[in-house]
Amino acid sequence: MTRWLLFLISGLYLVLSWSFARWTPPWQVPDEPAHYNYIRFIATAGRLPVLRPGDYDQEYLSAIVSRGFPPELSIDPLRYEFHQPPLYYLLAAPLFVLFGGQLFLLRLFSALLGLLQVLLAFAATRRLFPERPAWALGVAAVFAFLPQHVAMNSGVNNDALAEVLILGLWVQLAKELQGHRPRAAWMGGLLLGAGFLTKTTVYPMTLVVLVAVGVRIAADRAPRAEAMRRLARWLLPALLLGGLWWARNVLTYGWPDLLGLQQHDRVVVGQPRTAEWIARYGLAATLDRFRAFTFQSFWGQFGWMGVVLEARWYLLFAWLTVLGLLGLALHLGREGRRAPLWGWPGRLLAFHLLLTVAAYIGYNLSFVQHQGRYLFPALLPIALGLTVGWFAWLERPAADGLAGACGLGILSLGLAGILGGDLPAFPILLLLGTGLVAQGAARFPALRPALALLACLGAFALDLYLALRVIPSAFQ
Repeated sequence: MTRWLLFLISGLYLVLSWSFARWTPPWQVPDEPAHYNYIRFIATAGRLPVLRPGDYDQEYLSAIVSRGFPPELSIDPLRYEFHQPPLYYLLAAPLFVLFGGQLFLLRLFSALLGLLQVLLAFAATRRLFPERPAWALGVAAVFAFLPQHVAMNSGVNNDALAEVLILGLWVQLAKELQGHRPRAAWMGGLLLGAGFLTKTTVYPMTLVVLVAVGVRIAADRAPRAEAMRRLARWLLPALLLGGLWWARNVLTYGWPDLLGLQQHDRVVVGQPRTAEWIARYGLAATLDRFRAFTFQSFWGQFGWMGVVLEARWYLLFAWLTVLGLLGLALHLGREGRRAPLWGWPGRLLAFHLLLTVAAYIGYNLSFVQHQGRYLFPALLPIALGLTVGWFAWLERPAADGLAGACGLGILSLGLAGILGGDLPAFPILLLLGTGLVAQGAARFPALRPALALLACLGAFALDLYLALRVIPSAFQ
């Protein structure tokens, strides 16, 4: 059953990613024109680009985005991603040459990388928590059906490859935690090095790797010489691959600009900065925007953050988030130290999430980039936490308590609606469905695969509706 559900999830993801790639208007994925121009430069010039003054024009960018990328405004001046590590673009350049730079086919390349994410997320969770196979399916489903995640994986950008490498690293780290294997360590080192050549969002995994290897060394009480060999297997390939890129940047942009970020800050003049934003709108308004945009754009806020969904869909996403977080707390409290999440796999996943959140907040202390998609490098721990939380409500007595709370909520909303003359149908249906699913899964465990199938089909239907109706109509 597990294999068939994974096959179904993967197939539905392919349909969704194709739909998003096909029906999202050209360039209506954040930064897609700049990523496309990077690929085009490599394909036509045969060398890596250099970020130079003039490659970022905030006024032109604002104009072309606000006007929906009209034909008379060229995307050629949008070159501000030229500082990015090159691996994704090098892999996509042959497709550009073979198919004449067709945007749709380049989007499909990213979509296939998204399929790898789904499979690797399943494999990583399965290895990290072999005693809980259902968790792996839940995590794979989040990767496959989270609307914003599917939309980003269906556009031209290097995030897709970065996430593949992060998840591949987690598969190798799971092997390391179970017992040091030299081949897995070398493979992990190569994946980490490939991450250095893909995007800086992979860099925090270096600290996760060091902690994981240290945990294994301490558990095995390995002597110093063996400990150094183990570290070398992980770090040597990564440093050699990353060193190629860092040396190139130093030669191009000067010391100590190993990542090209100092050059990026010099070139990207006019991008909204947080201090200026606070001075103009105030701290409270800035924090409120950060909260709202982060949440909405994690679940689904499309285009260049301009396509905001109806309030009822964000109510659904908020309800799923609350259920997941409360359920996770319930699971940890109920199982105590026996919970698998209290072990080193869970601690390392939490550490990865903490590093990603810290990087996101740190970036927003300088620039106004309130986009929840920047949390996707840590989607594995996020998806796992939500999955564990949702599953916690399917066991009694938690299911009985949830059903009772939903019943009270329905009664309160119904009375308020009758008195106010406006019955809130969607919230009532949401509570009713939640209570029925929890009770059905708790009382009839044999129904759980069928309920999981219905959940996947429901998520698929919502995503398909967004891809075929909401996003295209927003740009008509």
